Amino acid sequence: MCGIFGIDGDPGMEEAAAKMAYLGLYALQHRGQESTGIVSWDGSQLHLKRGMGEVADIFKQEDLARLPGYRAAGHTRYSTAGSSAVTNAQPIVVKTSMGPLAIIHNGNLVNDRRLRSDLEADGSIFQTTSDTEVILHLMARNPRADVVESLMTALARVQGAYSLLLVSSQGLIAARDPNGFRPLAIGRQEGTGAACFASETCAFDLLGAVLERELEPGEVVVSRGGELESYRLPVVPEPSRCAFEHVYFARPDSNIFGREVAAARKMMGAALARSAPVPADVVVPVPDSGVFAALGYARESGLPFEFGLIRNHYVGRTFIQPGQSIRDFSVKVKLNPVRGLIEGRRVILLDDSIVRGTTSRKIVRIVREAGAREVHMRISSPPTAYPCHYGINTPRREELIASAHDVEAICEHIGADSLAYLSLDEVLSSLGGAKESYCAACWSGSYPLRVDARNSAQQELFPIRSADDPGL
Repeated sequence: MCGIFGIDGDPGMEEAAAKMAYLGLYALQHRGQESTGIVSWDGSQLHLKRGMGEVADIFKQEDLARLPGYRAAGHTRYSTAGSSAVTNAQPIVVKTSMGPLAIIHNGNLVNDRRLRSDLEADGSIFQTTSDTEVILHLMARNPRADVVESLMTALARVQGAYSLLLVSSQGLIAARDPNGFRPLAIGRQEGTGAACFASETCAFDLLGAVLERELEPGEVVVSRGGELESYRLPVVPEPSRCAFEHVYFARPDSNIFGREVAAARKMMGAALARSAPVPADVVVPVPDSGVFAALGYARESGLPFEFGLIRNHYVGRTFIQPGQSIRDFSVKVKLNPVRGLIEGRRVILLDDSIVRGTTSRKIVRIVREAGAREVHMRISSPPTAYPCHYGINTPRREELIASAHDVEAICEHIGADSLAYLSLDEVLSSLGGAKESYCAACWSGSYPLRVDARNSAQQELFPIRSADDPGL
């Protein structure tokens, strides 16, 4: 789920690139709050700053001044592979026979443990526990005069989800995995003409950059002084874009996979109002990711929409925080009810998903304690019953409440008067395009890409596109 941003201009940009990267990461902060980093290239060497924390905490004006250059890339991390430690913060910078290289990565490799074991057996020494470092070691073992050829040789061996940026003396290289799990867009900054790459288009808006297009699945794009060259990885399967990006991760003002996030969420909410109506007085979103789905539900149902829950924006996203005690505390400080909008009313709560059930249970309790007569929970996605191996830090299957409980049992557990989910077909219809071009494994159990046994917590291979025997 990490956020990545890169910019490549000409030497006339001088010290501007790192500042642009800082602003790009600021817009992508929602994609990861664990650590952040920026690397810049000044024409002769790489400059690096990274640390544990959020963008504004790590980078001050004097820090950015120590990152000169016209080429830069940055990262906001939310860990799925590798421990939460500064050694795993990105960018990762190394010296090679091809010159200094810096890499940042959004996604999760599914065969990195096997590759790491093989590389270590051949003498490689790893400095981190991150799956991203595997790519650098593969490149170092296959140097090429043109660094993009070395990267493509390495990518031919890795499997899984990756949208990545590589900073070198030869240019800024962007790559997207052949399945296209994670988003990665290309923009052009007005005025400077610098090429920009970002996980989401909201980063372009802040910088006055215009979206040109998304990288295609399996595409590698090189920017040399802002001039773009495109290459293709040799094997490109059917795309498997992450549908959960639209449901939860992405900012509503972004456009990903060719679809505006806010519009998709409103369509999901409207579909939910048609498939799961209930007599009520008010529709209340669980902020922030439930807001636009709740708008769609309210408009379709004709019910009033109210911000009955106020979010404290200085608390991170609860389900991705480690430790049950932290998660329980976060729910209490994250949301506070507006009693005057809830008391004595039949409330429809609209949220994007239920993972463990812990957060939803506490939210229902908060609304009841604020005086609601009835609380009806509506979820703008199907039940999350299977773990993700492509870049979402969902729990093991036994921790997912929908893996072992039906809707009625979940409703009883969270304490709601009723509970309804959006169907998978309705979600995919809201996204537009070919339904088979999306990955919905967390809901269906149909995995588009095998997971190496050494990478799987269950120590087994997951089948390709098989919902009948999900292998879990």
